[in-house]
Amino acid sequence: MNDVADIDERLREVEHEIFARRPEHQIDPTLDRVAMLTSLLGDPQRSFQVVHVTGTNGKTSMARMIDSLLRERGLRTGRFTSPHLISVRERITIDGVPLSAERFIELYDEILPYVQLTDERQPAPLSFFEVLTGMMFAAFADAPVDVAVIEVGLGGRWDATNVADGAVAVIGPVAMDHMQYLGDTLEAIASEKAGIIKPGAVAILAQQQLAAAEVLLAQAASVGATVAREGIEFGVLAREMAVGGQQLVLQGLRGTYPDVYLPLFGEHQASNAACALAAVEAFAGVAETTDYAGDAVSLHSAALDPALVRAGFAKVSSPGRLEVLRRSPTVIADAAHNPAAMAVTLRALTEAFHFTRVIGVLAVSEDKDVAGVLEELEPVLSDIVVTANSSPRSMPAGELAEVARDVFGEDRVLVHDRLDDALEAAVGLADEQVGDELPGSAAVLVTGSVVTAGDARRLLVPGDPPDVPPPAPDTPSRHSFTVGDLS
Repeated sequence: MNDVADIDERLREVEHEIFARRPEHQIDPTLDRVAMLTSLLGDPQRSFQVVHVTGTNGKTSMARMIDSLLRERGLRTGRFTSPHLISVRERITIDGVPLSAERFIELYDEILPYVQLTDERQPAPLSFFEVLTGMMFAAFADAPVDVAVIEVGLGGRWDATNVADGAVAVIGPVAMDHMQYLGDTLEAIASEKAGIIKPGAVAILAQQQLAAAEVLLAQAASVGATVAREGIEFGVLAREMAVGGQQLVLQGLRGTYPDVYLPLFGEHQASNAACALAAVEAFAGVAETTDYAGDAVSLHSAALDPALVRAGFAKVSSPGRLEVLRRSPTVIADAAHNPAAMAVTLRALTEAFHFTRVIGVLAVSEDKDVAGVLEELEPVLSDIVVTANSSPRSMPAGELAEVARDVFGEDRVLVHDRLDDALEAAVGLADEQVGDELPGSAAVLVTGSVVTAGDARRLLVPGDPPDVPPPAPDTPSRHSFTVGDLS
């Protein structure tokens, strides 16, 4: 399959087949299906060490930081994140590069017989996320990678990624989100996320509300995990604004790291950086003192090379997180999708930029706390243009407008069914509102979900995924069998 048109067509077919499968939440949670799939594949998740990342917000940014630091230390890495901005291939990266279209197709075709066999033998077929998880484990084993940085899809305990045992478990801030799946209290949600903390692991905990912290610490104690807490064992000692990001002094588990430049905005990203640093320090200790079976943990006392830490952070990117997509007027995309995430996004926006007016473009999923998101936005935005994104779960623009008018008032809300029309209207408002003020004093913030940020990126920065892959090297592959051969 060498013709570009043929590859593109087959990739679309593969994506359609994967995403036509049921969503993860439609039946009772279980690891049985993905455990059977990985067993048929030879348990590829046991062929490399794992840093497992969960939390309500910040997971993807932390995963990208951890990945960058590990690669700077000379390790070959796999990274699994979700959802994607532009292409599903972004979810599975090796050495920071998404799978090529050819490799993604090849990988799907290789594991399809095992997927079909699992479907036949289980009460319900594999979900789209379980199939992608199986593909990820197979890709990382085939590469092979030294360590995989794996972001949980939803929750933790019953997430498909949890068939792997993380040597390090990173828990970002826990907040109220996905309540219909994870529970309607902070304790219940924290309990689900605590499920990735495994016996003998190191648990890196971001700053938490007390109710969540108690649950996480209890889980760590029950399985004999070592705990490191932001603000106690590690944290951000100092931060100041810098061009294109911020300058940090980080306290790690082993030492202090001054003069760390992070090309991302916001106090929350500084906190993510502290957690990422602690995770990599903890992983270095685990790697030096344990085998893959996960025997007792004893952290090594030597600090990481500060020059490598600085280099690793300086190379970090997190597309769709306060990402400037264009200038004149400035258009910024952010993936915030719940009130807690929106609050930290807006704090970072007002800290890092000095716009006199910000016009919002908002598209959100129907199952989110839409009123809570709008209430966070209202004090910061001069006007809001409500719309829909490309997800089937997107709230229709008309329904979103009804909620927005209750928060913003009639005169500050515009409605456009299509995101491109909404962007055009918002840019027009920004240009109109500048008037005699300095150029660049008004901006557009496109937000509400990862899908919204990705759609905006696709419109304004067309091309390949954020991390553009080079031609794929030859990769060892699995044998092609039919279901009949395996039965």
